[in-house]
Amino acid sequence: MRQVELHHGAATDVGRVREVNEDSFLAVPPVFVVADGMGGHEGGDVASAIVAEEFGRLAEQGYDPMHALDAVRTTLAGCQRRILEYADEQGRRGVERRRSAGTTVVAALLVEADDEPAWLLANLGDSRIYRFTDGALDQVSTDHSLVQELVDAGRITPQEAATHPERNVITRALGDAVGVDADYFVVPLADAERVLLCSDGVTGMLDDAAIAAVLVEAADPRDAADRLVEA
Repeated sequence: MRQVELHHGAATDVGRVREVNEDSFLAVPPVFVVADGMGGHEGGDVASAIVAEEFGRLAEQGYDPMHALDAVRTTLAGCQRRILEYADEQGRRGVERRRSAGTTVVAALLVEADDEPAWLLANLGDSRIYRFTDGALDQVSTDHSLVQELVDAGRITPQEAATHPERNVITRALGDAVGVDADYFVVPLADAERVLLCSDGVTGMLDDAAIAAVLVEAADPRDAADRLVEA
């Protein structure tokens, strides 16, 4: 695969509502990940940190760019195993929770497809993956959420989904005992000049037009990440 120069930026913030930031991220080219934890302090933050650790190990060890899908699936399975083991340990210690430890995950890895560099993108939960090309923002991932299922069924509109009382209910996540069932996409680099991974801490506050406006104004990804958090 020909050499690719990647420019990246990342930012996270606890926000103005919660006391603990349950999100984690990894930005170690060519591996990028965002995980939005669930389950409260020492639940969601631990689960999302496990995702960052496991994908960090993948970035450190490397992977075959032509068979990266297998590596990502193995890594997600490792995350799932560790999160479930942690939840079991907490249960044995008598720690009571309204929600078990879990996390969403979105990931982007540089791979090779048809002898050309491409992005392998994976998502599980309602964190999102966007591509931004020629000034246009397009959502690549599909939310694994109750409201997305209602939108797909034609029962509510996308506008109604934004304010639906159950908009925070997700239908897939790491830590769910049902198992890991992520969505995967392969996008040629030529079709994705810029890629944005973000939790619903961004998309719950900013619509796509507002996100696109920030990306237009901030060409440097470090500035873009900071400005999205500020917005």
